[in-house]
Amino acid sequence: MTETRIPPVSRRTFIQTTTAAAAAMAWPGGVHIFGQDIIRIGLIGCGGRGTGAAGDCMRGAEGVELVALGDLAPDRLAQCRAQLDKLAASNPAVAAKLKVTDERCFTGFDAYKKVLAADVDLVILATPPGYRPTHLAAAVDAGKHVFSEKPVAVDAAGIRSVLATYERARAKNLGIGVGTQRRHQADYMETIARLQDGTIGDIMSGQVFWNQGGLWSRDRKPEWTDAEWQIRNWLYFTWLSGDHIVEQHVHNLDVANWVLGAHPVKATGVGGRQFRTEAKYGHIYDHFAVDYEYANGARILSMCRQIPGSANRVGEWFIGTKGQSDASSKILGEAAWTYTQPERRPNGYVQEHTDLVASIRSGNPYNELKQVAESTMTAIMGREAAYTGQEMTWDGVLNAQQDLTPPVGATAYGPMTVPPVPMPGRTKLDRTWNE
Repeated sequence: MTETRIPPVSRRTFIQTTTAAAAAMAWPGGVHIFGQDIIRIGLIGCGGRGTGAAGDCMRGAEGVELVALGDLAPDRLAQCRAQLDKLAASNPAVAAKLKVTDERCFTGFDAYKKVLAADVDLVILATPPGYRPTHLAAAVDAGKHVFSEKPVAVDAAGIRSVLATYERARAKNLGIGVGTQRRHQADYMETIARLQDGTIGDIMSGQVFWNQGGLWSRDRKPEWTDAEWQIRNWLYFTWLSGDHIVEQHVHNLDVANWVLGAHPVKATGVGGRQFRTEAKYGHIYDHFAVDYEYANGARILSMCRQIPGSANRVGEWFIGTKGQSDASSKILGEAAWTYTQPERRPNGYVQEHTDLVASIRSGNPYNELKQVAESTMTAIMGREAAYTGQEMTWDGVLNAQQDLTPPVGATAYGPMTVPPVPMPGRTKLDRTWNE
């Protein structure tokens, strides 16, 4: 099967090219999902995380059917179908919910539009994060509920777009869940509720970590364009992933913002590219360390690393005037406490779908988009502190003239250069994708 190669739509051209289509797809009065109605699901982005999210949704929610799939690449879509068929063969409940047909499988850069037009009620967005603002806007404009993977943007322009989409979704009473599964785990929820009740006093400092080994990369094939190679190795390009501080470490930064009930106002950071220096690793860093300052004076040290052979640490730790806590299971100090109900530790990846669908059915769907947009912005601010070597402020980054989305012409059939590795003291906050 020949793969369709259509230039991706950037945020610069999105409004012009999709407003009319979105208006035609919107349903007056919002999505009608009540009682026992089947919720029809479409998946946009059929890689590992998208396939996993679709399976989690079918396992975790009743009265749902997966009916449509969309991806850039036919081979990725075929792999997704094969994996879902395998899951269905071992799980009768999933088999009853898997209703994808050949006619509702779409490929190419415009596959997301076709999924949105396929009579779906809820869409799962799991493409590389650089496309998230465009897909979120299109889904909400089409009147769809959304489950979006994190992060929700990779740059300042994307965050501004997502915050605008959040407001439109609220006006339409559309549900938006985002893949920050810790917010749906009973252990985190109960522990953080205690922290917010003052169990460890005023929280003045903390540390959040995601230190691990390396991740996958895919060797380039001769038939791939420059753009296709980058998209298939999206982890290693800031315009697609945001760098690993944004794509992965956002989980821990989200916990910090959750615990403190706020986002930071300043960031100073360092980082670099020490181990992953080969061209196949694009131009991102492999380690960061960032000091975040919050409005109340609290400080959070953030550290993330993807280097093989190094010590692993993933988690959070917070220090208050009366004690300390890991935010997930234990409190030390005057009111020492340990989470003792492991049976109430559901799989967060499944529970987040259970909760979203339940909220939609209730007629009062929740919308997590703003809180995760702020956590994504927190990660972007830390990245920019390390990339530029300058102190970053929240308002300065949010309002920056920074748009890392390549223009359509750069991702067509001709050469597409790899941006330079960021250099502190030289890299500027206000920049485009190839600077």
